[in-house]
Order: sequence, then structure tokens, then C-alpha cells
Amino acid sequence: HETQTTCWDHPKMTDLFQSLADLNNVRFSAYRTAIKIRRLQKALCLDLLDLNTTSEVFKQHKLTQNDQLIGVQDVISCLTTIYGGLEEKHKDMVNVPLCVDMCLNWLLNVYDSGRTGKIRVQSLKIGLMSLSKGLLEEKYRYLFKEVAGPTEMCDQRQLGLLLHDAIQIPRQLGEVAAFGGSNIEPSVRSCFQQNHNKPEITVKQFIDWMHLEPQSMVWLPVLHRVAAAETAKHQAKCNICKECPIVGFRYRSLKHFNYDVCQSCFFSGRTAKGHKLHYPMVEYCIPVST
Repeated sequence: HETQTTCWDHPKMTDLFQSLADLNNVRFSAYRTAIKIRRLQKALCLDLLDLNTTSEVFKQHKLTQNDQLIGVQDVISCLTTIYGGLEEKHKDMVNVPLCVDMCLNWLLNVYDSGRTGKIRVQSLKIGLMSLSKGLLEEKYRYLFKEVAGPTEMCDQRQLGLLLHDAIQIPRQLGEVAAFGGSNIEPSVRSCFQQNHNKPEITVKQFIDWMHLEPQSMVWLPVLHRVAAAETAKHQAKCNICKECPIVGFRYRSLKHFNYDVCQSCFFSGRTAKGHKLHYPMVEYCIPVST
């Protein structure tokens, strides 16, 4: 009231977005974006939510008409079911009212920046599924199923809608430029060109294309690698900051024998004598034997 300003964001959301600014020193856009999304995913407790449950809740709330608009009350009711279920499994980690507020806040920031109070059912599904936990290929399968027609095939328009909703997640974090901007046409074209410009693609063709990590979607597989690397401990010492064991991603030089770099040195571009930034490195997100 004192400043007569309106704030759309929950105070905790404001804190979270400010904390993401610390990650702007990560040099590689796909990693920078994925690490930001991972922080967001954990703050919203969506890293505890499996894909199957997400899908069941959508059915339970009869969210079947993907092109329908859904109001804030219905979104809250759906999120309350989701977080109520999570609270039963993870008592100490899930504060239902706060999670519902934060997740609603995030969904509106991503899919209703004009604050009309409504988002498309499909946007809600794609947003929540993208941040749920699960195997990457399974996630691709679920996302495809959401946009595919009754024949389980997908045409260019449907794929365009999927990519458009997915790209809004990095866009909201100010990271869309590296993924081809908001224009998803080139990605749609590349997918259909790979499949000889047939009018429709199958789920297998979609997954094969996603394995090539197309520009507009590369942040999603990287998010999964970031999550896998979090708890990884590698029996190796960083040649730059001397951290041992290396925790997180480990980068090993293909040019120098026995030259390892930890993720924080790699992401910030630090080097040691005689090693150049353009030298090829191999990334490990899980520990490997010698």
C-alpha cells in the first residue's frame, strides 16, 4: 500500500528468481537454463512427482479437452490434489499451501504473462510434465501422447503446439535466445524433414528426433543430466581448484592425459596452464571406472 504497486509474485518466488541470477556466470546456455530449471523444479517439489501420478491427476480432474481454457480455481484444485498426494509420501518436504501457491505462480508466469487468469489445459499439462521426474524417454512419450490425435500420430500443427508450450519454460527465465527464440518453426521442419516430410509422425519417430537434442528442446535432456549428476562422486581431482572427489559433472580432457575439471571450473571457464578452452572434453554425469 505504501508504494501503491501491485506485485504478481509470491515473496518466496521473488527470492527464488533473484537466486537464479547467481547462475548467470555459467557460460553454456543449455546448462545455465537447465540448472535454473532444476532449482525451480526442486523449489516447487516437482522433482518428487512422477509422470504417472501427474497423468492420473489430469484424468481425475477430467482435463481432457486440451484446447480448453482453465481458470485459476481449477488449476488450484488440480495442484491441491497433486501436492496432497506428495505430502503423504514426503511429509517433511512438502508444504501443501506454499507449494500450491508457488506452482500456480510459476504456471501463470510461464503461460499467462498477461494475467488473464486462464491458461490452456495443454499448457498446464506440458508445464507440469516437463518438470516431473521420470525417465527421459518416458517423458518424451507422455509429451507426445498429450498432443497426438486419436490415431496416436502427430502432425506439424500438433508438434508446433507442443514445442511452443515447452519453449515458454526457458523463455520465462530469460533464456529463450539460445534455443532459437520463440520461433519453433525450424524445429518442427527439421523433425518432419527427418521423416521424409510425411504428413504425420509416430511416437518412435518423435523420440528418435528428440534424441538428436533439437535446438528448441535441448534444455530438457540437459535437465535430466544435471539431475543425474547432482549426487555423483567421481574418484578424481580437479586440476584447477583441486576439489577431490569431484562432485557433480566431471569433465575429462581428450587432449591431456589425466586432466580432470569439476563442473564449477568448467562452467565458469577457468583453465590451468597449457589447457585451452577449445580442447575437446568428455562429460561424465555418473561415476565411471578407470
